[in-house]
Amino acid sequence: MAYIRKLKSGKWQCLIRRKGYPYVAKSFLEKSTCSKYANMIESQMDRKIFEDLSGAEGTTLRALIIKYRDEVVPEYKSVRTLTYKLNYMLKFKICYYNLLQLNSAHIHKFKKEISNGRAAKTVNMYIQTLQTIWNIARSQWGITMPSQNPFALVTYNKVRNERDVTLTDEEFKRLLAQAAKSKLNVLPDMIKFASITAARYSEITGLLRDNVDFNKKTATFLDTKNGEDRTIPLHDDAAAILKKYPFGDKFFNVRTREIFRNYFDKARAAARLSHFRFHDLRSYAIRKMLLSGMSEIKVAAVSGHKTLAILHRRYSRIKAQDLVEEVNNVVNLK
Repeated sequence: MAYIRKLKSGKWQCLIRRKGYPYVAKSFLEKSTCSKYANMIESQMDRKIFEDLSGAEGTTLRALIIKYRDEVVPEYKSVRTLTYKLNYMLKFKICYYNLLQLNSAHIHKFKKEISNGRAAKTVNMYIQTLQTIWNIARSQWGITMPSQNPFALVTYNKVRNERDVTLTDEEFKRLLAQAAKSKLNVLPDMIKFASITAARYSEITGLLRDNVDFNKKTATFLDTKNGEDRTIPLHDDAAAILKKYPFGDKFFNVRTREIFRNYFDKARAAARLSHFRFHDLRSYAIRKMLLSGMSEIKVAAVSGHKTLAILHRRYSRIKAQDLVEEVNNVVNLK
């Protein structure tokens, strides 16, 4: 049975003890509200549909974000970037609502607050991260969440920001010429290596000497972006670049990504290619492979793409002018 009592503070407290259910204690300003709550909870217990939401009521979104940041994120490769974004989200008012208070209106307001100056894909990522935290709290942390997931009512921005940056051969030569003037001695060779192998920055800097077989002309990148190892055939020019660095466990000695980015940014600015990113060399390499006659399946084996759709949509970037020579070689039937 429910027990209702008046506290010294003037509030009314409802206490419910029933076998097989957790102890319920909740305070209200008015006795009538307290009685209605007691009747509702007892009715739910009678019908065996009662859910203890005290955990959700006593937990803020901020607490979930911090728990996710400290316990889950350290296992991810992107720990540094994700930690920064989570700390940024903690500054917003949405974090101070408890899980019962949180609704779609709060999320839409947060979405509007972070939209200024950010791409649609970035804004969506923030919302998706919060939804991931909500789902982990429900499935792994034993918190009984409200039946209505507020994130299910939020619409995501339409993304139209896929990059379509294609480096021409003339621009590539310009970039190399400026990289050769850099104080970072390995910069031009890293650019060349990326343009030949379609390897990512992390794969290039993480390539171990023990994982290169110059006799078989292969190189193995360990624990790549998709979590798997990938062995690629080494172009003769790529092998020649690696042989220039005979010492150390790794070929390219770059202390931090920030240091590399600083020197690369200077080189691309001097080459008048400020729109170009190092990762775009991956597209440049893939495009050259496809134009050389390699099939998409073979190119995907080198680049590590799981599906040809992503390879074609995001990286091929073959332009009409690339096909002029081939079109002219087609037999003209009269």
